[in-house]
Amino acid sequence: MAFESTRRGRAIGVTAGFAAAALVLAGCSGSPAAETGSAPITIGTTDKVTTLDPAGSYDNGSFAVQNQVFPFLMNTPYGSPDVEPDIAVSAEFTSPTQYTVTLKPDLVWANGNDLTSSDVKFSFDRQKSIAADNGPSSLLYNLDSVETPDDTTVVFNLLAPDDQIFPQILSSPAGPIVDEESFSADALTSDDDIVKAEAFAGQYVITSYNFNTLIGYKANPDYAGLLGPAKTDVVNVKYYADSSNLKLDVQEGEIDVAFRSLSATDIDDLRGNDGVKVIDGPGGEIRYITFNFDTQPFGATTAEADATKALAVRQAVADLVDRDEIADQVYKGTYTPLYSYVPAGLTGANEALLGLYGDGNGAPDADKAKATLTAAGVTDKVVLNLQYSNDHYGPSSGDEYALIKDQLESSGLFTVNLQTTEWVQYSKDRSSDVYPAYQLGWFPDYSDADNYLTPFFLTENFLKNHYADQEVNDLILEQAVTVDTDARTALIEEIQDKVAAQLSTVPLLQGAQVAVTGTTVTGAEDTLDASFKFRYAALAKG
Repeated sequence: MAFESTRRGRAIGVTAGFAAAALVLAGCSGSPAAETGSAPITIGTTDKVTTLDPAGSYDNGSFAVQNQVFPFLMNTPYGSPDVEPDIAVSAEFTSPTQYTVTLKPDLVWANGNDLTSSDVKFSFDRQKSIAADNGPSSLLYNLDSVETPDDTTVVFNLLAPDDQIFPQILSSPAGPIVDEESFSADALTSDDDIVKAEAFAGQYVITSYNFNTLIGYKANPDYAGLLGPAKTDVVNVKYYADSSNLKLDVQEGEIDVAFRSLSATDIDDLRGNDGVKVIDGPGGEIRYITFNFDTQPFGATTAEADATKALAVRQAVADLVDRDEIADQVYKGTYTPLYSYVPAGLTGANEALLGLYGDGNGAPDADKAKATLTAAGVTDKVVLNLQYSNDHYGPSSGDEYALIKDQLESSGLFTVNLQTTEWVQYSKDRSSDVYPAYQLGWFPDYSDADNYLTPFFLTENFLKNHYADQEVNDLILEQAVTVDTDARTALIEEIQDKVAAQLSTVPLLQGAQVAVTGTTVTGAEDTLDASFKFRYAALAKG
């Protein structure tokens, strides 16, 4: 298994007191889908699905679908960032390295197959076995093995004790449970095969599927999880290539909900339209530039490989980007400048980059960037190939990266070759060393600082950008099992300080959640919560 040997090494020596507190919380009874009389709802989005298979995707567009149709052991109720048992009746630490979950009895998949502990073990074993480049298996770094003493009992054996994050990970993109009779154990299963098999047990099942064009959903009468029955029986999701068409359709009433992603200008315009409602929710989204440590200027596999010069290039970029200008000119205040790796509002967030780069107060400083490059021996203009996605992070990405290009080049220190690729190809290329520097955004899997550290900065991380620092790696693992809140907060701050000095990524912006609905649509306020999961079952119309 791709991560096994490294995880074992990381876990050695990490100790903390056993957290006796248990999550033994009863979920909802899981009554059949309610006949509320709500008319069918159509949702529009510019997000893209890469794959329905939870082992092969780690992006917002794919997880948005998975949240509706797959069951989870742990989930977040509406209005809360805290996890509770979902298709389980209890979940608790039964020893420092054992997390035991008891499933509800008589669970079934939409296709009639029994949903048992065997499906749970299968789901987590295949995540680790497949370990797809664009999958979420890196979140399971502390999982050693899964045991199933009986059909309703699942025991997760952990490598490091007292894992404060593991219950949250069970609600993350690594957590969907899949039907072992419908999915391959050692390879990704195609979208068409998943839909054909009716391998669903969430609040909805998929009734029709046209890849990144239209998905039809129907409420699942056998859903037995925490969130209860869906308020609307039929939901359709329409995928847009152009956000301007998304805006036009929601304001004209052709669709009922627009969620991800309208431009900041369009949102501002729609706030003055009495025919729609603009709903704002708490935001954990961040935007950042990622550097590939092998292929960036002076990277490890380039002809002029030089780690000192490579760091100076990253530092110069951090000295030159003007976050305030990007936030104001491109995003009209719907995003705010971000100077930390953990966004403001979460415990442990600091502003580690603020004092290190630019003028120390958030503004750019070309003289400082030049001095940094000169001190490292970089005397010629740096040629930086910078990539962004033109269809995944909203229509303003082009304006955002054109402005970044201008900010870097106006210093006289950089020549920026700006290029763009559609997301489905982009998601493959960026993990295959194709892009020396590139745009990414992050939509949190759970509301904890760990989710902005573990996927990015462990030695084997989701970014696949060849960043590795053993001290940072060990600190991340230590914070995850530190029970004392103050001690854990200090570790989270220390990790950010160390990574800020290395600049695996350069954080740029922090954003809010925004949905636009018709005036008769309700429930968006309920699902735009700090779980950061948009659940269609909360919506109703008429």
